[in-house]
Amino acid sequence: MRRCRVFATDVDGTLTDGGMYYSEAGEVLKRFDTRDAAGMQLLRKRGVTLAIITSEDSPIVTARARKLGIEHVYIGVTDKHSKCRQMLEALQVPWEEFAYVGDDLGDLQVLKGAGFSACPSDACPEVLRTVKYVCTRKGGHGAVREFCEHILNEIRSTVKR
Repeated sequence: MRRCRVFATDVDGTLTDGGMYYSEAGEVLKRFDTRDAAGMQLLRKRGVTLAIITSEDSPIVTARARKLGIEHVYIGVTDKHSKCRQMLEALQVPWEEFAYVGDDLGDLQVLKGAGFSACPSDACPEVLRTVKYVCTRKGGHGAVREFCEHILNEIRSTVKR
């Protein structure tokens, strides 16, 4: 991968462990790993635009994105491939310069189109067979950080050539 200009991630099963904690009032908690956030911030420092794309319509995701300063946040998305296409067109970034990490069938078309794709080690079998990089870590337990570091290593190795 020569260049990564946009990095996007799914949420449930990728930034989180996939667990959803409910009370009588509805969804209350999601668990995020701070190392994943730190990895994304490392990419941002290298000039990479960050995005979150999720099928869940959760105010928890919006709050997390706001805390991390992620401007491109798409919640309640049923067609992630179309949303990514729209985002990339608006940012004038080709698919080859787009990195995406996801874990389930709703991510499959985006993963197939991305210039660089990854999934947590506990992703569904179809995703594991599709991505270019399978993280050693599980979703919500540092997989996103691992992928961010992998991208940064790719950038460093390209610069040294």
